[in-house]
Amino acid sequence: MDSLTRYYENIISADLVLDKERHRNLAELKISVYNQTIAASAESDDMFNAIATTVDKVRTQLLKYKGKQKDKRPEEITETKDAATRPSTNADELDI
Repeated sequence: MDSLTRYYENIISADLVLDKERHRNLAELKISVYNQTIAASAESDDMFNAIATTVDKVRTQLLKYKGKQKDKRPEEITETKDAATRPSTNADELDI
């Protein structure tokens, strides 16, 4: 995740699914950004190679997405990220 935030810092969440069937290793990565989900998958004989290929695919898509976002208002993107990552409960209201 840290390597992907180098390319786009407003990543809200990321899900990595690893699957192994005999000699087939599959890695799927889904990343939520602003109003969109970026997804990629790769298949290889080696799990580490599948993960690396998947991350490279997502990195390419993030760079393309970032280029498109330069034309839009960055304040709107930051507000959406803050709203999505804000906890639903207030810490002052909790009884400890």
